Amino acid sequence: MMLPPKIAIASGNAGKIREISLMFHGLDIEFVSQQKLGLGEAEEPYDTFLENALTKARHVSKNSGLPALADDSGICVSALDGRPGVRSARFAGEDALDVQNNNHLIELMRSAIDRRAHYYCALVLVRHYNDPAPLIADGRWFGEVLHEPRGQGGFGYDPLFLDLSLQLTGAEMSLVQKNEISHRGAAVRSMRLLLESGAY
Repeated sequence: MMLPPKIAIASGNAGKIREISLMFHGLDIEFVSQQKLGLGEAEEPYDTFLENALTKARHVSKNSGLPALADDSGICVSALDGRPGVRSARFAGEDALDVQNNNHLIELMRSAIDRRAHYYCALVLVRHYNDPAPLIADGRWFGEVLHEPRGQGGFGYDPLFLDLSLQLTGAEMSLVQKNEISHRGAAVRSMRLLLESGAY
């Protein structure tokens, strides 16, 4: 199995980097964030998670010379026709904090009867900037949006996102527990299988 010694993670989100690094534990790969490489964020101009993930991966690979792994993810709410979707991190404005995005979602969902939502994660690994056949994995996590936040952990919309099987929010779970059932956990497990099977 040939694996790269180092992969750049195309994200500025500390929560994502922590979750991704933990789930690739045991592979002989050093993961380095784009911040440590001195790289800024890529534009995310597209309407799909996959296109944005690919754009971010290519940006970091081009500017670092390293293989790059990018995640684009967010929450899609049925009553809001899939919003916030790719705008999850900027739902309440360009520089919105998690608490502001959560409050905006609470306000929009105040009278909604349909509380269904799912997290989606697109994960892309490019071997080099112009890789014509990047490795792609994705995952979904289904649940509901609560009326008010619960829990202190996680990030993003985790305090509002209820997993129906466990009856816990993402913010009430341990990181290990969350990674076992989350959208990002599913995508990383699929990507890890690709790497371990020699797809790299």
